[in-house]
Amino acid sequence: MAHDDRTSATERTRPVWLTAPVLSVSVLSIAAGIGQFSVTTVIGDVAAAFGEPGTGDDIEQIGLPATTVGLALTIIRLSSLGSLPAAALADRFGRRTILLSVATFGLMLTSAAAAAPSFWWYVVLVAMARPALTTVNAVGGVVVAEESRAADRSAALAMIAAAYGLGSGIIAVSRGLLPGEPSFRVVMAIALVPLLLLPLLARYIREPKIATEREPAVGLPGRIPRRYLGRVALLALLTGTIALATGPGFTYLFVHGEHILGASPLFLSMLVLGAGPAGLAGILLGRWAADRFGRRIAAGLTMGATGASVAYAYLGSTSELAVGYLLALAASSGFAPPAGALVAELVPTRIRATVAGWETIAGVLGASLGLLSFGLLADVTGSFTAAAQLIGAIVALVAIGFVWLPETLGTELETLEEADDTP
Repeated sequence: MAHDDRTSATERTRPVWLTAPVLSVSVLSIAAGIGQFSVTTVIGDVAAAFGEPGTGDDIEQIGLPATTVGLALTIIRLSSLGSLPAAALADRFGRRTILLSVATFGLMLTSAAAAAPSFWWYVVLVAMARPALTTVNAVGGVVVAEESRAADRSAALAMIAAAYGLGSGIIAVSRGLLPGEPSFRVVMAIALVPLLLLPLLARYIREPKIATEREPAVGLPGRIPRRYLGRVALLALLTGTIALATGPGFTYLFVHGEHILGASPLFLSMLVLGAGPAGLAGILLGRWAADRFGRRIAAGLTMGATGASVAYAYLGSTSELAVGYLLALAASSGFAPPAGALVAELVPTRIRATVAGWETIAGVLGASLGLLSFGLLADVTGSFTAAAQLIGAIVALVAIGFVWLPETLGTELETLEEADDTP
């Protein structure tokens, strides 16, 4: 007990985002970024390895039809629907237990995908890993939100968003720096590194105090009480709509740039490396806007900017791809702090992880619809431009929906417990 008291005293002297529990969860977010973005990074390589690349200068160079690749990516995205029951279990059995379990399972399967004997075996393995890694993001955000006070919650959530972006950058840059044209197997095997670090991280991840003081959720997993249903549904709609652009916009980056525009792997790796500062700038801007102007305004503006940037990225040149991608990454990164704060501040503790699961599901469905639409329209028109422009416009228009959510700036989570009518 004395050790716990000293630890608490030490942690009170530093910002919450620099405490051991939040930093440890951030490392798990890095691991999730490595595991999930590895699929985006190597999907073109996987298609080429198991397909028959053409000799032209169009989509045939991918090796498999764009519809096939789009279907595979859609299956992988839709598999994240399994993250809802896993996240809901965190409201019943504890955040820490579920967080460590899904991280272990997801990284093991991602590593196993390095040995996939065929394209569809690869898809099956990463599809099985996807819901676990998605749950890491959902529950990890809940943990850091519950470890924080209102004044520093957006900063802690910004740390989680930055960590995931760092993991994505690590896997992309690693691919570009490996000699020659690295096999997708080498890139996927990088997930072994965070897997081996999990026993160390487990020592520092704890159950948030507010979660230990509440009775575990009961009833059907995933159920949202009627009084919170409207706000949760609206936030889910908005989250799903921005994913309509970010899902295909980021997933097809390497396919579009490398196999259609003729960009080199090193160029794309440097682009992703440059995306690190852009994403960090976006996160810091989103955090500042969330604390200065409110969660709703910050989320709405960054969502609209994301849609416009994705449309610009696919206009047809490497320079437009670079500028649009960096702007889209910055804007979508800026969306994370205010949106994450809304997830935590709109509902009480007993359903917070469940709500995070629902918002994740909305993002999965939006991204899956976007991926499928991108693939189909690319095959019909011969390019991704038309799909990007249509989807970008939809996202920018729907962003206005944030005005119908209540503003939560300054909300302490304990006040939500006092107002909650527990069944």
